[in-house]
Formats: sequence, C-alpha cells, structure tokens
Amino acid sequence: MGFEPQVLSVLRRDIETVSKMLDEKDKVREEAIRLVREIVRLSGDLISSVHAKRVENAVKILESLKARKEEFLALLSKHPDLLYSGLSYNALSEFAEAVIVYHLVLEGRMPSLEEIDVPIPAYLQGLGDVVGELRRYIVDLLDRALVEEATRYLRIMEAIYESLKRLDYPDAITPGLRHKVDVAARLVEDTRVLILTTKNSLRTLGNL
Repeated sequence: MGFEPQVLSVLRRDIETVSKMLDEKDKVREEAIRLVREIVRLSGDLISSVHAKRVENAVKILESLKARKEEFLALLSKHPDLLYSGLSYNALSEFAEAVIVYHLVLEGRMPSLEEIDVPIPAYLQGLGDVVGELRRYIVDLLDRALVEEATRYLRIMEAIYESLKRLDYPDAITPGLRHKVDVAARLVEDTRVLILTTKNSLRTLGNL
C-alpha cells in the first residue's frame, strides 16, 4: 500500500504533461488541415491556369501556393509524425504535381527535387500524377493538330514513367508509388496509340 501515493503522483504528473502535448498537437493538426485544403485548392487552380495558358494568373497562384506550402512545412517542423503522414502527403503531392506541370508546360523545364522541397514520398506521388496531366495536355494539343508538340510531351511522359519504374522499393518506403507506376504505364501506352491514330487521320486528310 505504501507505494500507491508515488504511483498516483507519477501518473497525475505524466498524464497532465501528455494532455498538454496532445492539446498542442491537436491545434497544430487543425491548422494543418486548413492549410491542406488551401494547398489542394491552389494546386488545382494552378493546373487549370496552366492548361488555359493564363500565364499571369498562374504566376500569382504559384506564389501563393509556395507561401502556403512553406507555412505548412514550418507548422509541422516539430511534428514529424504529422509531416510524414497521409494528411501531409495528400497536400504536398498535389503541390509537387502542380509545380512540375507549371514548369514543364510554361517554362519547358523540369524543376529539381530541391526546388520543389517536399518529402520524397510526396514528390514521387506528385511526379506520378504529372503523367495524367500531361496526357490531358496532349489531348488538347492533338485537338489543335499539334502532333509534333504532343509527341515531345509523350516523350516526357515516357521518361517520367521509366524513371519511376526503376524505384523498386516496398510500399512502406514509397507509399502509393507502385499504383502510380501501373497507372502511368497505361496512360503512356494509351497516349502513344492516340498520337499514332491522330497522325494517321491527319495523313488521310492531307494535313500532315
């Protein structure tokens, strides 16, 4: 019986400490959820502006998006369990996808991992999703009979797919990547067929 006061004292003290820490983490998580929504929304707006070639608007959105991403990373800098989680990867993969599409389509270059500055799993997920956005862009190019430009973007799709396919790691290390690679494989093949079909159609019409 004599040890009970010590047990109660330690439990009371430690549970109070834990409660304060969890209160703080809960507040951080709520703020993180708000920023996730903003990042996802701005990422979608950026991609839409890129497809529409609204360059000035895209530049402004990119600035806002980068600011929200930096705020998000700073918020979670002391909470790695939240930073390296599905909540974080969802937002940061959307960010990576939008930034890569922006630079590929409007600037004709691939931004580096350091420039994008997100955790590797989010970068890889975003890069995988770029393949789908490039197919969407290629469809628009083919609608305007811009076959050569569409072919250049197909080569970029192929390069992304081949690069991601080389990363053969467990899902615990690269979450979601295998699925992204499988989807990219189908998109690349479908786009290759689409371009070939468009070329043949244009030749038949005498436009190539």
